[in-house]
Amino acid sequence: MKYCRIHKSIAGGTVAAPPSKSYAHRLILASFLASLEKDSCVQTISNIALSEDIKATLNCVKALGCRFDIEANSVSMQQNKLNMTDPIVLECNESGSTMRFMLPVALALAGNAVVKGTPKLLSRGLGVYTNIFDDQGIVYSSDNNSLSAKGKLKSGVFKIDGSISSQFVTGLLFALPLLENDSRIEIMGELQSRPYVDITIDVLERYGISVRFEDNAILVPGGQHYHAVDSVCPADWSNAAFLDFFNYIGGKVNVTGLDSDSLQGDRIYKECFRMLDNGFCTIDVKNCIDLGPVLFTMASIKHGATFVNTRRLRIKESDRVADICTELAKTGAEFRIEENSVTIKPGTLTDQTPEIEFDSHNDHRLAMSLAVLASVFGATVKDCGAVAKSFPDFFEKIQKLDIFAELYEK
Repeated sequence: MKYCRIHKSIAGGTVAAPPSKSYAHRLILASFLASLEKDSCVQTISNIALSEDIKATLNCVKALGCRFDIEANSVSMQQNKLNMTDPIVLECNESGSTMRFMLPVALALAGNAVVKGTPKLLSRGLGVYTNIFDDQGIVYSSDNNSLSAKGKLKSGVFKIDGSISSQFVTGLLFALPLLENDSRIEIMGELQSRPYVDITIDVLERYGISVRFEDNAILVPGGQHYHAVDSVCPADWSNAAFLDFFNYIGGKVNVTGLDSDSLQGDRIYKECFRMLDNGFCTIDVKNCIDLGPVLFTMASIKHGATFVNTRRLRIKESDRVADICTELAKTGAEFRIEENSVTIKPGTLTDQTPEIEFDSHNDHRLAMSLAVLASVFGATVKDCGAVAKSFPDFFEKIQKLDIFAELYEK
């Protein structure tokens, strides 16, 4: 297991924001679907970071027949032919996006799939899809390590609980244009993390696919074709937040490459950081759920805060409510955890604080949040290798910002 001992240090310098994992998943999938067309040409997606989640998506499109080359930070795809092997095995590792994006696409194209992943990933659930399978007569079975499904996805009306995850909507948005007839996705209740759906639609439009919102539904014409294009993956506002966090604890870090007009919902982190820096506040994380750990962490060393719409944080790579609160309590921070909200009262840290060992709970966003916090007073982060899931060179980047971080295995 990897550990990182971070000494008390102040960050300074210029650093490029990492590529967006959210965009990369979608660009890879859209590019693959375009590569299946008869008139396809070589396509390149540049500015890709080969995090563990992105490797999972690349492995899954490979299982469906995709041939690609990786050079530096670019992925190039040739014209491809669909693999009709039965079953098509989709190795998703720990990537919820990969699992939920790839399953409906595999069923639309080939009519069969076996989704494999860690027990933690499978425990996060595919209930939205299995309800659709029941309605459409798709046969499926599951255990702790896999879900098998057999049967072609058919067009129609799809009712989706908007409070669960926008990833199910995205998976259908990629798959339904491939079907012969039109479909309609009806969002039941309020759609959580709407910006992620906006990112999906942005990518679809780049590749020639048209869908449109109509009140609380998305209309998806069938019989569409993906068109091959070259793409550049934009910088990631979500992971940039960890680098910018240093500026609120005495650092002077210039984070470059971010597009202020980005559709990424997590660009709101700057406003949230300012609120937390100014005093006790209330923040709604409904549309920026991945910012939860870093916002909780900042609140614990600033003025405290109440966070609402936190329910979905409990079904991520870890229970991000209970687990981050457990770690921040080691600094003296206090919490009131309710069903859909968390209130944080800041701790008291001094130079005499006994050395702390934080545990990432194998969660990349906890590992990075706690690493930044550790630079304030010195601490160790256990299982820091979790950052490979989304930001594999995180520790190398902060070392270049004058953060004294020692990596070792134990």
